[in-house]
Formats: sequence, structure tokens, C-alpha cells
Amino acid sequence: MKYSKLFGKTIKDVSSEETSINAKLLTRGGFIRREIAGVYNFLPLGLKVIEKIEKIVREEMNSADSQELLMPALQNKESWIVTGRWDTFDVLFKLRSQTGSEYPLGPSHEEVLVPLVKQFVSSYRDLPLSLYQIQTKFRDELRAKSGILRGREFIMKDLYSFHADEKDFDKYYKRMMEAYSNVFRRVGLDAILTEASGGAFSEFSHEYQVITESGEDEIIYCSGGDFAQNTEIAKVKEGKECDLGHGPLKKVKTIEVGNIFPLATKFSDAFGLVYQDENGKSNPIIMGCYGIGITRLMGTVVEVHNDEKGIVWPDSIAPYKVHLVNIGNVKYAEKAYEDLVNAGIEVLWDDRDVSAGEKFADADLIGIPTRIVVSDKLGEGTIEVKSRKEKDSHTETLEAFLDTASIRG
Repeated sequence: MKYSKLFGKTIKDVSSEETSINAKLLTRGGFIRREIAGVYNFLPLGLKVIEKIEKIVREEMNSADSQELLMPALQNKESWIVTGRWDTFDVLFKLRSQTGSEYPLGPSHEEVLVPLVKQFVSSYRDLPLSLYQIQTKFRDELRAKSGILRGREFIMKDLYSFHADEKDFDKYYKRMMEAYSNVFRRVGLDAILTEASGGAFSEFSHEYQVITESGEDEIIYCSGGDFAQNTEIAKVKEGKECDLGHGPLKKVKTIEVGNIFPLATKFSDAFGLVYQDENGKSNPIIMGCYGIGITRLMGTVVEVHNDEKGIVWPDSIAPYKVHLVNIGNVKYAEKAYEDLVNAGIEVLWDDRDVSAGEKFADADLIGIPTRIVVSDKLGEGTIEVKSRKEKDSHTETLEAFLDTASIRG
């Protein structure tokens, strides 16, 4: 992609209403633009990041034998009445049509999926079952804040599992724990598995928390990795010695990037979702719920991976692998661009007629992992290569660079 043709460019200043790191950097870098409070447009650069996160999530969910589907955002009010959540779900958007009918805009999809599953599942032979979607959600937050971390409209992966008994549910729950850990590791985040309250559904749940000073949550955890609890339910205090000898427990601010929790038979009972066992006896189906905020994950990565110059994207979800900058020598820059593209390398070429300083500053702000410079001084065949994570650069031939498999798309 030539930067001169890219829709959405870098800007120097953002609205004073944007106070979070992720909103400031993503707006300045040309990834997002605010529509209204809690609602953002994702420009081409931002959408490429979203798509890469979604790809990783899909791979991990599919590897856990889950099947993808897509459900409507506009839902059936009657189903929400059945579960008792029409009047109790405090952030539910409610729409009234021209005919006077009311509809909820989906913040989650239990009320859609369980009646749907009931049409296809009736026997123990149909279980276990795991279904997920990646879809836009809506929540009527009173205080949308923190950029794309807490919005009124956002993209989420929600997965629901269906089981014949607790033993099978526990087995899949542990499998999903591993899948979630894989997702967060692959997008460049060190997520801590944290015990939390189960709320209305169960005694417990698990959150995946990422340490950052900009976080809304607080956890008490052991740096040795054997203990973490959300402070809202924590039974221990900061400073207590770890039972396994890893030193004192610490309290830190965090961002929640995912959660998993049992639903038991709450929704199965509400809709009469049962299965027939080997003896022909009807039994309620046990469910689990597993969520990852895709756009929230993108915002968290920016909160964690940045410096004074801009974003520092992890290789796995960067919009492009290479940021090509030419200082003069347009003819060779064109050849280098073509060679990179033909080699299957994702490249953004800053082909504008502006100063080298402006190009370098924008490259740092956008945060693509590798910067390549072509210049009259270097001559044809030689390039300057710099990692966004490092201060120093080096020179090598373009041919040698193209042999480096690690930067391919």
C-alpha cells in the first residue's frame, strides 16, 4: 500500500475528550476516528489490526473444536422476558420500531443461541457442542470511557459450550483456559488468569488480566504465577507471603481482556433445553460462556506496547510488516516496493513528497515492526533496516533482507 493513497493519515492533535493512551495514539496514527462517545470508526489501518486479531482468535477457537456462526444484533424481546433480563440488564439498548414493537440490541447472545440450539440438539449424541461468533455488541454504558476499552459499540468474540454433565464441562473449561492463554500470548500480551466472582450465574469465574497503570481493575497476585484474585473478592491482602514461597503478593492495576465462566443450567432451564440420555431420561444441558473483546484487545495492546514516539505493534497483529521510507531515489524505491510485495511481504510505502523527519516521525507513530530506508546516500541495492523496538539501525542488501523469512506475512 502506498501511503499517499491510504485513507486516513496521521494527525498531530486529538480532541481533549480523548484522555486514554489508546485513543490518543490510535487517532493520531490514523487507525480510528471517534463518531460519538463510546463509538468509533475503524479506518483501513485499524481494520487490518482487527482482522489479524480475529484470525488468531478464530484459529484458537477452531482448534478447540468450536464452530463459528453469526447471530443477529437485533434480538427477540420475548426471549429476554423469558430469562428475566429484559428489566434487569442495566446496559441493555432497547429500540422501538414504527409498529410499536420493542427489540433489544444484543449485548450478549444467550437469549438467541439457546432457543436456536434447542431446534437441533435433543440427544446425548449431540453433545458436547461449542459455538462462537465474532460480532458487534451494544451496551448502553452510562460512562463510555478509555477509548476503545469501554464503548457502547464494540466487536466481541463470544463462545458458548453445551454439555451433558459437569465432568464434561470441567474438561472443556480447562481446554478453553489453554486456548485463551494462547490467544493473549500470540497478540503480545502477558495475561494473568485471575479468580473473580461469578455474579448471577455461579460462585466463581475467571478473568484474564493485563497489568498496566491505565487499568480500571485491580488484582492481587503472585509474580510466581500460582495465585491471582480480583480485589473485589480477594480474601487476602497485599503483602501476604505466597504460600509457595514466591515472596509477598502484589496489588496492581489491570485491564480485563477476557473472561470465562459457568452458566450452569440458568438458560437451559429458562428455555427448556434438555437432552435425552442413553436411558431416554430428560436432563438439563449445562452451559459455559467465554468472551474476548476484540476491539478492547486492540486497545489493550496499544496501552501496553507504546513509547514516547507512538505505538509499537507486536509482529503478529501489526497492520503491515514493513514501513518503507524513501529519501529521494524514487526509482529504486519503486523497485524495492515491488520486490517486497512480490516476496509476499506486507509493506506500507511512504511515497509522499515530504521531509525525511516527517516520514520517520510518522513511521514511529504508526508503529509497524520494521522500517526500511532507501536513499540516494545508500545507493541502489543497499537499505537501512531498523526495528521499531530498537534504537539502532543497520544496513544490508535488499536481497539479503528478502531472504529473511520471519518478516513475511
